[in-house]
Amino acid sequence: MKLAVDAMGGDNAPKSIVKGSLMALKQFDDIEIVLIGDEAQITPHLEGSDKRISVLHTDEWITSEDSPVKAVRRKKNASMVLTVKEVKEGRADAAISAGNTGALMTAGLLIVGRAKGIERPALSPMLPTKNGDGFLLLDVGANMEAKPNHLLQYALMGDVYMRKVRQIEKPRIGLLNVGAEAGKGSELTKQAYELIENSDVHFVGNVEARDLLDGVADVVVADGFSGNLVLKSVEGTALSLFSILKTELTSTLKNKLAAAVLKPAFKKVKDKMDYSEYGGAGLFGLKSPVVKAHGSSDERAFFSALRQARLMVEEEVAPTIAREIERVSAKEEEE
Repeated sequence: MKLAVDAMGGDNAPKSIVKGSLMALKQFDDIEIVLIGDEAQITPHLEGSDKRISVLHTDEWITSEDSPVKAVRRKKNASMVLTVKEVKEGRADAAISAGNTGALMTAGLLIVGRAKGIERPALSPMLPTKNGDGFLLLDVGANMEAKPNHLLQYALMGDVYMRKVRQIEKPRIGLLNVGAEAGKGSELTKQAYELIENSDVHFVGNVEARDLLDGVADVVVADGFSGNLVLKSVEGTALSLFSILKTELTSTLKNKLAAAVLKPAFKKVKDKMDYSEYGGAGLFGLKSPVVKAHGSSDERAFFSALRQARLMVEEEVAPTIAREIERVSAKEEEE
């Protein structure tokens, strides 16, 4: 299995990208990695020589300030574009980048392409829950506007991912809404509710944002606008909470002593809420796996994204999603 890695994408590139890739090679003996980017910047971070890792040189890359569509179309030799092309042209099985989210979604759509029957791909990260299991949220911004059938497809894609990658036999699918009662929400959520309820997934109904971290569902379906608001709120709340705790626990000698005693407990809390353990956001609905790692990924977070991509290839998530969508479409035509 070969993974194509954009070595120049993200806040900590290329160092964290290379270090995370080396961690993955040590952990998994069935993968090869091609790092795509500036060889002069990448090489100093490589340790020794490993035949399973190679570098594809380019001195062009996409920045966070670039316009996504223009960058993908004009920067033909950008590290991210070449990374996705490795998958499109069959030299790699999956693409991973911590770079510009919009550009990666554009590259995925224009170069890899949508799987048959998929109307709108979904950007889908795993988010933390209090019990440490996490939940899959889709969509978080691949499409700001959605139709009821798009949300049904998100539910089906999420169901496949959680069964294949997270090994959950019967994932609980929830629909993000302003209330738990059936009949709540906009016309979009009302129609989507009916479609998902009549599908073959284990639908638990509407779920509210305040209950997400309690683990009320394994998969939470939302339009891209609402999903992105939830994603940013969860990330912002976690960062603010840890910042407040750090300030308070170091404010006095008494608090510092208490913090020293409670340090193991705080570490457990941090680990449960740490995005780096959950991998990246899969761009579901494409012909091949494309994974968006967090822009501020350290080596551990990027390793988790690589681990996720490996599992998506191993468990044939992309073709399984395509088959599931095709099955549902055929069923609808019969009815």
